[in-house]
Amino acid sequence: MSKPNLMLVPGLLCDHRLWQAQVEGLRHTAECKVADVAGADSIAALATAAIARMPPGPFAVAGLSMGGYVALEVQRQAAARVVGLALLDTNARPDPEQATEDRRRMMKMAETDFERVVNALLPKLLLPAHMRNAALVAGVKAMAASVGKDAYRRQQEAIIGRIDSRPHLAKIRCPTLVLCGREDILTPVAQHQEMANAIAGSRLVVADQCGHLSPLEQPQLVTMNLVHWLSGIRG
Repeated sequence: MSKPNLMLVPGLLCDHRLWQAQVEGLRHTAECKVADVAGADSIAALATAAIARMPPGPFAVAGLSMGGYVALEVQRQAAARVVGLALLDTNARPDPEQATEDRRRMMKMAETDFERVVNALLPKLLLPAHMRNAALVAGVKAMAASVGKDAYRRQQEAIIGRIDSRPHLAKIRCPTLVLCGREDILTPVAQHQEMANAIAGSRLVVADQCGHLSPLEQPQLVTMNLVHWLSGIRG
């Protein structure tokens, strides 16, 4: 049987390196393609562009954080083609007013001091223990530098403008994995429980010793659960 096509969608200020361990770990399980989420300022446009880069036919989609918002939109736009959905460290709610205000403030700061924005974001992304891992921190900073402040502004606009996906969750019929870090402060466990409860037959996984960037913080556990999820799709 041929391997399923898998779209992997990075989050804010992340690129293909977010999923590096999974692409390697899934090489016998799926044909992975990492979406580019730097080129548009709406979730709908990012999803449309990502779908256009996938080979014809069915595919599965996994997204982290902002990538999860895109993955939910991909599922809406291409429901007939999406055969599996994985939502990692994300949520289905619209942006709260306070969060939008915070984003606008950080976008303004990024115009003159982008590095300060990245440094302020890091402790929200990684577990305190992982903040002491120099290689991991350097990797996250390198991704942010590659994405850059212009794409950061577009991504924040997309996040601010995202729709409330909760009314759509009950319509999802494909095998769905919902996974998050137990110590994720940006998208807490309760928000994942909410999504898992609303999506029939979905599976919730909570990763210990893990913050918001689960593919980097617990790469083996994330890969193992993606393999398990994909095996249900192939069957």
